[in-house]
Amino acid sequence: MDATHEVFNQAEPLVGTNLFSGNRALRDALAFNAPALPTAELEQLGALAGSAEMQTHARLANVHLPQLRSHDRLGRRTDVVEFHPSYHALMAAAIGAALHGTPWAGGANAHLRRAAGFMLFTEVEPSILCPISMTYAVTPALRANPALAAEWGPLLASRAYDGRFVPGTQKPGVTMGMGMTEKQGGSDVRSNTTQASADGDDAWGRRYAIVGHKWFLSAPMCDAFLVLAQSAGGLSCFFMPRILPDGSVNALRIQRLKDKLGNKANASSEVEFAGATAWLVGDEGRGVPQILEMGNMTRLDCALGTSALMRQALAIALHHTAQRSAFGRPLIEQPAMKNVLADLALESEAATALALRLARTMDAPGDAHEAQMRRLLTPIAKFWICKRGSAFGQEAMECLGGNGYVEEGGEGVMARIYREMPVNSIWEGAGNIMALDLLRVLRKGRRSGRCAGCRARARTWRERGVRPFRRHAARPHRRGHAGGRRAPAGAGHCARGAGGAAAPARAGVRLRRLLPLAPGRRLGADLRHAGVEHGIRRTHRARAARLTDPIATNPPKDPRR
Repeated sequence: MDATHEVFNQAEPLVGTNLFSGNRALRDALAFNAPALPTAELEQLGALAGSAEMQTHARLANVHLPQLRSHDRLGRRTDVVEFHPSYHALMAAAIGAALHGTPWAGGANAHLRRAAGFMLFTEVEPSILCPISMTYAVTPALRANPALAAEWGPLLASRAYDGRFVPGTQKPGVTMGMGMTEKQGGSDVRSNTTQASADGDDAWGRRYAIVGHKWFLSAPMCDAFLVLAQSAGGLSCFFMPRILPDGSVNALRIQRLKDKLGNKANASSEVEFAGATAWLVGDEGRGVPQILEMGNMTRLDCALGTSALMRQALAIALHHTAQRSAFGRPLIEQPAMKNVLADLALESEAATALALRLARTMDAPGDAHEAQMRRLLTPIAKFWICKRGSAFGQEAMECLGGNGYVEEGGEGVMARIYREMPVNSIWEGAGNIMALDLLRVLRKGRRSGRCAGCRARARTWRERGVRPFRRHAARPHRRGHAGGRRAPAGAGHCARGAGGAAAPARAGVRLRRLLPLAPGRRLGADLRHAGVEHGIRRTHRARAARLTDPIATNPPKDPRR
């Protein structure tokens, strides 16, 4: 049969490119935040991530989905999840690139380098990074149980991947997950009903029997999990291995795997604990503060992941429009398409800058300024970048037209990106949760910025039922004072400390620059560099945060201007 037509004017797949050397925005952000950071490993990872081999692994891992094997053919419970070999190949590559718990072992700019690598690998396959991200987040939390940290810490930092279902202590390297949410609560973990009963002590500390369930437990084939349960002292955090030290399988029953919109290569499960054995991490009743600290790290990865998906979608759109012609010239030269691509490029670069500025704070744990930046930037970055991801993906898909909407056995990468975009906005706290977290940070910063005299006066007003004088409470002081007395010369802000001794002025100056709550002011040069314009409005009932959409065609007008 004669051919009916010749296929031409179609773009070739974007493979065989170095994702690091071709990403100017990422390289510039690294140069700004860590000029001395060596990039040789990132160059190698960029070449690997852009290779046809890794892209094929990504396609196969998304086509051949994880399968739950709850029982064997003889009716015995097994509770294992089987993955395609490409899943294990991707996991080995990600762990080999030190994207999991390795940065906690130390090293200059280790977290920033890891963040850049995380972004590069997201452009290969984002789903498998779920257990990678959880391993990164739980590693420091495990230090609250020294015995567990001593035995499991080196395994969590190891660059060796072992996918076998054997005790974690028999592996060269391990991964860990988290089990927090339940059917009735979701983000409201204080409503959890899972119960923990004391069951003795051993080499790993205080042992408990856990009875209950988890509505979302992703990556159920991790070697262990940190889970929340109600103990006698309140909601507490527990370490639960899949296989116990004696070699028996723990009583963690996988009920089913979630059928999700995206994130297909990663298994997310519903589980029940039928008296599962676990060990206390930290003190009883401290579960919520522990999960908040872990949540800040996974929220960082949400921002990094969506920034990387934006970059990938932009790169595909640029690649496609440069090869495809319409109405007499390449699409990339059409004026309307130029505007769309320019808007996408600007937003992608801003997201990259903000996400890596947040990652930089992880490398300065002892710096008070960076600690405040971390608490402030985390909900902002997670909210804004992840919220913009879905709209960004749709706009990039439109650049490809119908070809962008077709999956065709996993070959349609743009369609996979679009299905993946919402997950980072939902997981680890949706938009309202991030807004509440930001308000909590601002209130806490405002309280910590007051001097002893202000705090004493505010307590007196509250006791009398009088609303504090808002202007005095909100604005930084022009002069230092303590308990109504003028502070010593040079104290700068409010004098604090025992006996009225003046605290260092530097902390007060930093706090004033970081958290200016008066209307219309900005959050400082760090945020402006990150590409986010953030104004604070105060009402009689609450303070609310407004983020300006950098690509909105009709931005709302500010009544103050």
